[in-house]
Amino acid sequence: MHSRFAAALSVALMCASAGVAQAQYLGDADGRYSAGQTSRRYELFGGMSYVGSIRRETVRAPGTYTPGTIIINTSERRLYLVQDGGTALKYGIGVGRVGFTWAGTTSVVAKKEWPDWTPPSQMLRRRPDLPRFMKGGPENPLGARAMYLGASLYRIHGSNEPETIGQAVSSGCFRLLNDDVIDLYSRVRVGAKVIVMR
Repeated sequence: MHSRFAAALSVALMCASAGVAQAQYLGDADGRYSAGQTSRRYELFGGMSYVGSIRRETVRAPGTYTPGTIIINTSERRLYLVQDGGTALKYGIGVGRVGFTWAGTTSVVAKKEWPDWTPPSQMLRRRPDLPRFMKGGPENPLGARAMYLGASLYRIHGSNEPETIGQAVSSGCFRLLNDDVIDLYSRVRVGAKVIVMR
């Protein structure tokens, strides 16, 4: 009996790590907000485990900032939205890869739902295989929402690649799970201060 259980557990874990286990998605039945990958729930012997997500949570604010301020800690790979009462909402983010990180103070100058994507010329020089334009939608790399930062090419945006959250993979933008960026978007106003720290 014990060896049969161990063998079944081993097979189930191999399937889950290979990404071939059948997943059930919670609160996003058609995968529109998560590209079908947020918080996969794997059933294993009657229990559940969640794979591939960094859960947003309420924490103590990382300093004394005005409510509504966004603090991005690139080394920690977390974004904080400062709230009243010395708290903040903390989100997992993907950040710029080596050579593409940056720091400074800026502001949110625009917000868009299901934004279109036009790769900048610098990116096209590095990746000539990219499309010149992509209409907004679930397949778009900007995800469900985007908040544009200052006069730069950088954004806080969603992602259809949830496995990149917590990683250093972008060209300098900050990406969140689509359900997290929808939540953040609903709370952030145009003009909000954004402090990016390394």
